[in-house]
Amino acid sequence: MPEPVKFYFDFSSPYSYFASFKIDETCEGLGREVSWRPFLLGALFKITGAQPLNTVPMKGEYCENDWQRLGRYMNVPWTMPEAFPIATQATARTFYWLHDQDPALAKKFAKEAFMTYFGRGQDISSVDAVAELAAPLGVDHAALQAALSDDKIKQRLKDETQSAIDVGVFGAPYFIVDGEGIWGSDRMWMIRRWIERGGW
Repeated sequence: MPEPVKFYFDFSSPYSYFASFKIDETCEGLGREVSWRPFLLGALFKITGAQPLNTVPMKGEYCENDWQRLGRYMNVPWTMPEAFPIATQATARTFYWLHDQDPALAKKFAKEAFMTYFGRGQDISSVDAVAELAAPLGVDHAALQAALSDDKIKQRLKDETQSAIDVGVFGAPYFIVDGEGIWGSDRMWMIRRWIERGGW
């Protein structure tokens, strides 16, 4: 079996939000699964010196317009959250806790988290907020809260973030296809072509 396409993202990344609607569809019919891998973008910023896009003069204004434009083009909800960017530790830890039990449920949770934050503009940074959005998926509130205080779950996210750094991830979304790194939601066409051609 070919390796899954790895989809690295941060729940506070607008371009990751848009990529989340397309990555599974991009790989559909090509015999490739997609491995969703949230990580902490802030840890990479400490290495690269990058800043949240909306804080960069000129680029910030462009990106905020681009996100609105992408929402219209893709016909998906877009709301610029009042709190942006946010800490995503609780959300990412929840993802990995769920993933170890049920990968399909973890992906549903990730999509709901993205929609809650960027589709509805609601803050998802707190444990209570994460538990609230996970509840309709059948996730037990008390069990989730206990898991998020577990040092093993905290370490898991640190390890996943370090793993992303180790393979060269420097932004989000970032994809790895057969060892080839591809950066950006606007390069998903390249993922399909890379798989179809076996690289070039």
